[in-house]
Amino acid sequence: MAEQLRLMAVHAHPDDESSKGAATTARYVAEGVEVLVATCTGGERGSVLNPKLDRPEIWANIAEIRRAEMDAARAILGVEQAWLGFVDSGLPEGDPLPPLPEGCFALQDLAVAAGPLVRLIREFRPHVITTYDEDGGYPHPDHIMTHKVSVAAFEAAGDPTRYPELGAPWQPLKLYYDIGFSHGKALALHGAMLAAGLESPYTERLEWLKERPDKGPRITTRVNCAEYFPVRDDALRAHATQVDPDGFWFQVPMEIQRQAWPTEDFELARSLVETDRPESDLFAGIRGTEHAR
Repeated sequence: MAEQLRLMAVHAHPDDESSKGAATTARYVAEGVEVLVATCTGGERGSVLNPKLDRPEIWANIAEIRRAEMDAARAILGVEQAWLGFVDSGLPEGDPLPPLPEGCFALQDLAVAAGPLVRLIREFRPHVITTYDEDGGYPHPDHIMTHKVSVAAFEAAGDPTRYPELGAPWQPLKLYYDIGFSHGKALALHGAMLAAGLESPYTERLEWLKERPDKGPRITTRVNCAEYFPVRDDALRAHATQVDPDGFWFQVPMEIQRQAWPTEDFELARSLVETDRPESDLFAGIRGTEHAR
């Protein structure tokens, strides 16, 4: 049987698939891998982060707009995409923090919340799943819940005694956590901007990172995908309500990005196949084996 590799990326909101691991997914799509993005919520409680679109009519239709933005980004990346159907929890702010809204994703019972993802895994049959680590990449309640649901579904999908009503068992072989920013990456980009005589947008971020553990030592897998950084940026801009086109994410020239840090980075959290570390391919240990079917 011909090799057909499949990758599933599990994200909390529409736009996360374009800001986290997007160049990697675009690279794999170009190589013929089937890629499915699973979006846990509709992003209904997201802010309008583009000042040019911060208008009452946008807020009034934010759920529909975010779905349309997701359609545009999906087409740019070339991925398939499925909604898991949960409601955005919002990002609580204040001191003390307000309670999360009733019925939101982060308050779901984990066994119940994992069900839709188990069903999707059994339908799509991914070899590899990517998601967030235990703090969600940053501590948004939906990101943390996405981590919990992804781990639970990874472990349950291959067990015929669990969720028997949700399809034939399928066991994914590898689970990765996206490591979006390590201290080393921020320092490399910051240094490259200064070396080019440009003002670095990372000055404040480096101060913020000093207060957080460095995830660099957790990186096991670096996927060279610099060729697809422009695709990533186009997909991110498609989420027009969620990103300022003149903002932080687009302040480092493309050539500097490609030279200073040409990879997207991941931590291999679970593996049912043997693989040597460090890796340069999410399908290491799968590609070219009997598993790749």
